[in-house]
Amino acid sequence: MATILAVDDSKAMRDMVSVILTSAGHEAHLFADGTQAIEFARKQSVDLVLADVNMPGMTGINMVSKLRGLEYYANTPILMLTTESSGYKKDKAKQSGANGWISKPVTADRLLAAINKVLPH
Repeated sequence: MATILAVDDSKAMRDMVSVILTSAGHEAHLFADGTQAIEFARKQSVDLVLADVNMPGMTGINMVSKLRGLEYYANTPILMLTTESSGYKKDKAKQSGANGWISKPVTADRLLAAINKVLPH
């Protein structure tokens, strides 16, 4: 299956995403903030990124912009997984390079369907 980088400042959300991804056979790399995720991304590529929008320090939108600047992440699918619903934030995420938006709360079926939609088959 896929190697997925998931970034969310909520431990409960990281735990839930981890269970969903690993239960579906994916390899999950989880981080609490964008800075840690960028450090990881500089060393290893993944098949997909899931990112929260609102995180302390570096926002998910800023993290996406930084990821897009890394050679191995130029075309990696990136989905924002967030409670944020503002059209402005969605536009900013898209401009930064995000491929899609998943609203929280999310079910396992909805998350996996979104992932399957953007992963190359």
